[in-house]
Amino acid sequence: MPESQLLAVAVIGVLVITLTIALVGAIGFKLLRSWRELGTDAERATYTTLHSASLAGKHLRNGLEPVGAAKASKHLRSLLGCEAVAITDVAGVLAWDGIGEAHREGALGLAAKVLATGRTQVFREAVVHQAELKEAVVAPIRARSRIVGALVAYAPRAKPGLVRATSEVADWVAAQVELAELESSRTLLMEAEVRALRAQISPHFIYNSLNAIASFITTDPAKARDLVLEFADFTRYSFRRHGDFTTVAEELRCIEHYLKLERARFGDRLLVSLTIAPEVLSTVIPFLSLQPLVENAVRHGLEDKEGIGHIAITAQAAGAFVEVTIEDDGVGIEPEHLRAVLAGHSDSDHVGLRNVDARLRQVYGDDHGLVVDTAPGAGTLITMRVPKSQPRPDLGSLTDRLSA
Repeated sequence: MPESQLLAVAVIGVLVITLTIALVGAIGFKLLRSWRELGTDAERATYTTLHSASLAGKHLRNGLEPVGAAKASKHLRSLLGCEAVAITDVAGVLAWDGIGEAHREGALGLAAKVLATGRTQVFREAVVHQAELKEAVVAPIRARSRIVGALVAYAPRAKPGLVRATSEVADWVAAQVELAELESSRTLLMEAEVRALRAQISPHFIYNSLNAIASFITTDPAKARDLVLEFADFTRYSFRRHGDFTTVAEELRCIEHYLKLERARFGDRLLVSLTIAPEVLSTVIPFLSLQPLVENAVRHGLEDKEGIGHIAITAQAAGAFVEVTIEDDGVGIEPEHLRAVLAGHSDSDHVGLRNVDARLRQVYGDDHGLVVDTAPGAGTLITMRVPKSQPRPDLGSLTDRLSA
């Protein structure tokens, strides 16, 4: 190779090495600067602790169950700085992280003594013949007034700092379990409220619908047959078991069946107008959240009104939300009575209104409860605003869980 080419190759090599060193140095400087920005050693230790707690918390969202406990245990061991960690419930060992997993089942024997007393204990001969696991700190995991499990931390020596840290971490785990139980309770409450709403629909509406159908059996058999089909479609939707969420389109179809049956009773006295933007039809909303509002307008707005009653239903996009309004020109509601109904302090027939308001707040937050404008003799305007997107990241899984 000519000398000029050798020189060119050498220059290129030097440039590549120089650029590599500069790049590595820049990355290292950036990381070091980022680390220094955390401040003192104490601040960095706080950050590390909070980060580990955050990672563990994600895996305890469903409470004490094997898969989540196994994933959380390694982060809990990092928090405690011990050689091994075990998590138990009242029946068995859910997870082990660290050395000596062969001694896993022995953790339940230690935990049993703590589960019986409810007090943190130190065991000096936790694992014989393994110095790293010679001593263990066992702290109860107490959710409200119940002991639901135990946290076991193994170390060569159970120093006072480890004893206190294990108790504190066990209390933190207990808080995550309580949050999981609260979420489960909210889900069960939503299911119970939907069942209550179905029960509220059936006696009043079924009685009136069957009477209306019966009145046409001899005078207009074809209409009676059509009403029977409408009634079947309505009840099939209302009492379905396919999850507690639906779409605006499906809810409007349910309302259409309902209104056809009500027109059989009211005749020309009931006028309905709909203004629906096509883009909102696929929006996900809680099951039976619109039909009870329309039923409220019919039962409490128009039944006691003389002459013709009008109901206007609108649904349109409003930025990141979908806004649905149901307005009637009926007898209206006394504001004080309305407040008592929405607060759950009244035993009136407006149970559907209260139920829908409560479920909207549970799913979307307190800012998304019903807005009701009314006064005696002035009719009622009900406004419902829901996000176009899912209200919570876990809504899809919640829907699947409820429909299982």
